[in-house]
Amino acid sequence: MVVTEELADELPLEAVEEAKARAATLLLAFRHGNQIAFDHELDLLFAEHAEREVTTLLAWIAAEAVRKAYAPEVGDRVLRAMARRAPEDTGGVAVDEETASAAQLIEAVAAGEVAEVRGLVAATPDTTFLLGGLLQGVAMMLPLLPDGELAEITAELRRRHGGAAHVPEARAGV
Repeated sequence: MVVTEELADELPLEAVEEAKARAATLLLAFRHGNQIAFDHELDLLFAEHAEREVTTLLAWIAAEAVRKAYAPEVGDRVLRAMARRAPEDTGGVAVDEETASAAQLIEAVAAGEVAEVRGLVAATPDTTFLLGGLLQGVAMMLPLLPDGELAEITAELRRRHGGAAHVPEARAGV
């Protein structure tokens, strides 16, 4: 076991772990092109003036990723190449709405074309918009279902996913 001494201006271990979790949330949103989640998390961090801590942790995460993925003599070359390729405008997360063909996905699902569905998902670098489009398509179809079918579908989904969650009644004074 290694014992470390906490410096006066160092973040406590609990704060470091919390910041790592928040940095990971930010990275996941960035990785999946979820602009809304990324912007929301970034706004929260800026409101707390945690820019330095998060920047440090993001750098630590990136350094760990490079250290684990590349041999020591290659890691610095990879980082330099990334720095050269960095976009000049870093104000947002790059997302690709153009390649997300939800209509094509819905048609392939309806036709039972498993290979085509897999191909579409695999060929879409950012599945956020593809799945969002699928959800929008399903929502647009719901009013067209015959009476009673929606209740049957939701009952089946509840059965498959463990039933409805029990929510206790709110009582005054309890």
